[in-house]
Amino acid sequence: MAPTSTPQTPFGRVLTAMVTPFTADGALDLDGAQRLAAHLVDAGNDGLVVNGTTGESPTTSDVEKEQLVRAVLEAVGGRAFVVAGVGTNDTRHTVELARQAERAGAHGLLAVTPYYNKPPQEGLYRHFTAVADATGLPVMLYDIPGRSGVPIETETLVRLAEHPRIVANKDAKGDLGAASWAISRSGLAWYSGDDMLNLPLLSVGAVGFVSVVGHLVSPELRALLEAYLAGDVHKAAEIHQKLLPVFTGVFRTQGVITTKAALALQGLPAGPLRLPLVELGDAATARLKQDLAAGGVQL
Repeated sequence: MAPTSTPQTPFGRVLTAMVTPFTADGALDLDGAQRLAAHLVDAGNDGLVVNGTTGESPTTSDVEKEQLVRAVLEAVGGRAFVVAGVGTNDTRHTVELARQAERAGAHGLLAVTPYYNKPPQEGLYRHFTAVADATGLPVMLYDIPGRSGVPIETETLVRLAEHPRIVANKDAKGDLGAASWAISRSGLAWYSGDDMLNLPLLSVGAVGFVSVVGHLVSPELRALLEAYLAGDVHKAAEIHQKLLPVFTGVFRTQGVITTKAALALQGLPAGPLRLPLVELGDAATARLKQDLAAGGVQL
């Protein structure tokens, strides 16, 4: 049974968008995924997103996606939310992935804005509605115009929030004003999808995080959140400032690349990347070590 969901926090508060471990020859490492998932939940995560962009979803097959969801559920599904990324830029394919994730036992779905084909807002509305209609699972939208090319505008978010299964939004828009209006008008549970803005988004009504740096600093993210919720904004700001080198270092290049490098340095399951992503070079690895050390991460 999944952890208790509430309308305010349908997927908990601290989630990590998990990398997908691969073996040395590039195959899916299900044992590694289970060990990494357990490590992350032990470190303080309420939930994990699998098969998201950080999970290299563009280069994993539908079969691999289903295997990964089942493996992570087996490892941690009784004590953490397992949210399956199902987003593509093909609505029919996304619906198929959503139904597959439901059959596999996922607790919820993450659906990113269709990318590259730049649909108008009505197309976004119909896409997300089709996904939400396809299963009985709660849906978290994922608004990341820097990658998708199209924002989910506030009016569209308000319309989508009327759907009983569209319950949350992962916000990587980088616009606190837009977030403020959308939170106020939509009532969606709001999750920061941009680690640098975790604390600022809490201040305008976010309920938690879907993090990449959570691979490395989940206890600190949990402490930041709990300090803020307890009214100790000064302590929350101190933790935020301590983590600035980590936020910066992990995103000096593509976040999967740096995260897998950091996990390897810690002896945790990660493995290689699939093209077009490439391994972090020596100079960049040295810089990453400096950034993580400055943020208190032990390697």
